Amino acid sequence: MLSGVIDDDPTLPQASAQDGTHPRPQLLRAHWVDLSGPWRFAFDDDDRGLTERWWDSWPAVDAAIVVPFPPESPASGIGDTGFHRVAWYRRTLTADDLAATGRRSGERLRLRFGAVDFRCRVWVDGHLVGTHEGGHTPFSFDVTDSLDDVDEHVLVVRTDDDPDDVAQPRGKQDWREHAHVIWYNRTSGIWQPVWLEAVPAVAVESVHWSTDPRTASITAELQLSAAPTSPTDVRIVLSHAGTTLVEASTTTTRAEVRLVLTVPALTNGQAYEDLLWSPRHPRLVDARIDVGTDHVSSYLGIRTAEVARGHFMLNDRPCFVRSVLSQGYWPESHLAAPSASALRAEVQLIKDLGFNATRVHQKFEDPRFLYWADRLGLLVWGEAPASFAYSSVAVERTVREWMDIIRRDYSHPSIVTWVPLNESWGVQHIAHDQQMQQFARSLVALTKALDPTRPVVSNDGWEQVDTDIVAIHDYAADAGVLAGRYRDRAAVDTMIGTLGPAGRPLVLSGNVDDAPIMLTEFGGISFNPDHVDEAWGYSAATTPDDFAKHLRNVVDAVRSSSVLAGFCYTQLSDTLQETNGLVDAERNPKLPLNELRAAITGEV
Repeated sequence: MLSGVIDDDPTLPQASAQDGTHPRPQLLRAHWVDLSGPWRFAFDDDDRGLTERWWDSWPAVDAAIVVPFPPESPASGIGDTGFHRVAWYRRTLTADDLAATGRRSGERLRLRFGAVDFRCRVWVDGHLVGTHEGGHTPFSFDVTDSLDDVDEHVLVVRTDDDPDDVAQPRGKQDWREHAHVIWYNRTSGIWQPVWLEAVPAVAVESVHWSTDPRTASITAELQLSAAPTSPTDVRIVLSHAGTTLVEASTTTTRAEVRLVLTVPALTNGQAYEDLLWSPRHPRLVDARIDVGTDHVSSYLGIRTAEVARGHFMLNDRPCFVRSVLSQGYWPESHLAAPSASALRAEVQLIKDLGFNATRVHQKFEDPRFLYWADRLGLLVWGEAPASFAYSSVAVERTVREWMDIIRRDYSHPSIVTWVPLNESWGVQHIAHDQQMQQFARSLVALTKALDPTRPVVSNDGWEQVDTDIVAIHDYAADAGVLAGRYRDRAAVDTMIGTLGPAGRPLVLSGNVDDAPIMLTEFGGISFNPDHVDEAWGYSAATTPDDFAKHLRNVVDAVRSSSVLAGFCYTQLSDTLQETNGLVDAERNPKLPLNELRAAITGEV
C-alpha cells in the first residue's frame, strides 16, 4: 500500500519515501484501508431522507458514484452540475475491509474523511456516529461501538451543500447553475479520500513539527486521542538518509505531549545547512514516534521562513519568489484530484515551468499535493476559500476552517506563507468598514498565535491591514506600464500613498516600510487555441508567436524591477472558460516547455 520502510520495523512506512497515496502523509501507520471507489448514491431534492430514515431504509431509486469525486464531476459517474442541496451515500464495509486494517484486540476503528462539502451526518449500522460542518477540512469518528456483531456493516453519509448560502466559505465555486467568468462548477459532497484505520485506545492523533536551525532544536507537539490512564512511554527518533540524528523519550499521563530535541548535526556552523530544506535541496527528515503500543511514521523539513529588510527570507537568505497561481481544478474531477499521481504531476509541472513556488488559489489543497511539494521542493502559499458575503455566521465558519487547516498543514515545510483573505472577497467594504477591518486584523493575529513561524498576507491584492508582505494584483497588459509602476521603491511608495492599479488603496493600516513588495497576480493572458466558448482573460493573444511575445514582455518587465521580492503569474492552467493558463485544462503546454521556462526564468 505504501512504499519505503523504517529499517528497524519492516511494517512501518518511511514517510519521506512513501508513494503519495496516503491521505495523511505526515502520520502513517502500518495499515489503512482506502474506501474510495463505487458507493451507492441518491439526490434528496425534497429532503425526505431524514424523515424516511434512509440510513436504515435506503431509497429504491439510486445510482452508483465513484468516491471521492463530487457528483457534479464526470469522474464521479454522475456529472450533474445542477442545484442539489442534499445527497446520500452508502457503502458496505466488508469483512475483508476490517481485516485489512490489521486491527488487534483492544484497538479502535477510526473512520476518516479528507473533506466533505459542506456539512454531513454519518451512520454505521444505523447508529449516528457523528456530524461535521466545514467543506474543506478533515474529520474522523470512532465507529467501534457502532459496529453490529456481523461480518458486514453499512456506512451511510448524508451531505448538505446549499448553493444559496453565501456565508459558506466556497472560494471559486459558482453560485449560479452554470460556471461564468472566473467561477467554476461546484464541488459538493465527498471530495477527498475516505479511509478506515485501526488505532490503540491511546493513539497519536496529530503531530506538529517546529524547527529552529539557529538553536539546533526541533520541537514535536503530539496530540493523543486520550489521556493515558497510567504513565506511558513516548519515544521519538529522527533520521536523515539512513543516519540517526537524535532520539528522545519521556513518559506522559496527558493527552498533550511536547518534546524538544537538540540535533547535534545542526550545531556545526559550517555544515548545518546540509540538513536544511529548500526548493533547490528539499531534504526531509524522517521521524518515528512510539507512544505506548502506537507506532507512527512522520517526516519534517528543517527551515525558516520570514520577511526582513524588504526580502522574503528562506533559511536566513533572500529568496526571490517565482510563483504561479494554481486553481487546483481538473475538468473531469473539479476540485478533487483525478488521482494521487496527478498531484505529483502537478507539482512537477510547476517546477518544470521554472517556478519555485505556487499560490493555490481559493482552496485548501489536498495534503498529498503538499507532500510532493515537500519532497520535490516547491514553496506554497496556503490560501483560504472565501465566503461571498460578510456576516457573523461567515466569520465563525471562516475562522473555524482556517484554524483547522493551520493545524492540518502546520508541519509541511513547503508552506511558507499564509493568506486568509484575497481581494476583499467576503469583506467587500473593508476600505471603510471598521468591523471588516477588525476581522482581517484578527485573522492575522490568530494566524500568528497559532503559527508564529510564517509570514501572513492579510488580504492578497489590496486593502491590506497588518500585512507582512505588500501583495499587489496588477493585470496591466502594457509591459512599459508594469516596468514603470515597479521600477523602484519610490514608485511603489507612490501607489501605497495613493491608490493601487485596481483603483483601491493597497494598505489600510500597519507599518510596511520594510515589508517585501510582491506582484502576486499579473499576466492573465488568454490564448485559446482550442476555441473554448466564452473564453476569458485579462488580455489576449491570437497566435503562438503572439502569446510567446506577450508573455516574455510582461515577465521581463516584472523581472526588471529593483524592488519586487517576488511575483505570481496568473495562471498555471486553463480552467473552464478561463483560458489564461500557460497550459491547457489537460495540462498540455501551450508553447514548448523549454520556451515557457525560459520566459519565466529569463534563462536561455
